Amino acid sequence: MEAIVSERVPWPASLLLSLVIGGSFAGLTFLGHETLHGAVVHTGWLRKAVGWIGFSPFVVSPTLWIAWHNRVHHGNTNRPGIDPDAYPTLAEYEASPVLRWMTDIMAPGRRRLFGVMSLWIGFTIQSLHMLVDARRLKLLSKAEHRRAIAETLLGVALWSGLGFSIGLGPFLLCFLLPLVVANSIVMAFILTNHSLSPLTDVNDPLANSLSVTLPAWCEWLTLGFGYHVEHHIFPAMSTRHGREVRALLRSRWPGRYQSLPLGRALLALHGSPRVYKTYTILVDPRSGQECPTLEAGPELVAPVPEVTLDRHLALQNDA
Repeated sequence: MEAIVSERVPWPASLLLSLVIGGSFAGLTFLGHETLHGAVVHTGWLRKAVGWIGFSPFVVSPTLWIAWHNRVHHGNTNRPGIDPDAYPTLAEYEASPVLRWMTDIMAPGRRRLFGVMSLWIGFTIQSLHMLVDARRLKLLSKAEHRRAIAETLLGVALWSGLGFSIGLGPFLLCFLLPLVVANSIVMAFILTNHSLSPLTDVNDPLANSLSVTLPAWCEWLTLGFGYHVEHHIFPAMSTRHGREVRALLRSRWPGRYQSLPLGRALLALHGSPRVYKTYTILVDPRSGQECPTLEAGPELVAPVPEVTLDRHLALQNDA
């Protein structure tokens, strides 16, 4: 960052450094995610402090994240009308003009040019939406919402101070462009983790979640975030154990465990609709195009026991 601000390197090198900063922002976000699940440190205040640092590029409040992600998303993954990360059902889409506009314009999918923006700015927009709507969605109490706003404003003050101190040009390369890069990396995982999977009433990670594979060096840089089925079964487990858990899942449920290379998952995401006509059929309401979700095979009626998930949710919610 100092090399960019002092202009000691030519602009192509500054641009390259900006991309490196963006990758580092994404790495911090993955660290914040692991930490707030209790996989790095166990002391409550320390978890939130490290989590705030990890999510600071996106100015996401740890208080908000624990409620939104740990409690509601993990407890109700792809459950229609409850999971804040799930795309809408056809009934929800038809009932809300705002939801229709956001889905038609911003959601990734076939013939939606602006859908790529869901990668560039998606996590920033979703985090702001969750903060603004936290009380309406009953994610936070009044006191918790005030704390979440304060934690968010602290992050805004941090980056605003940096902007004022270094000027607009360097700030573009030191923060704004890296934030787009970080959004793209983080959202590439978030969108593929669940948006190709069916809706479920029973919280079954083998049905509603997808793991994605990467080269070993990419897996190391992203802290194993691709092991997402594994993560939803054991949220408080460090993802360094993801490979061993994957082997166990494949041996026990060979017809149900779902995994794709990240590139293939992204292509499938951008080639399919984002509205659920049924639990297992995606539809584009404008064109009528339909596409099946990923199927988990005939063993779908035998979900992973809820006690396993509940036990680990209890661990992570003791913040």
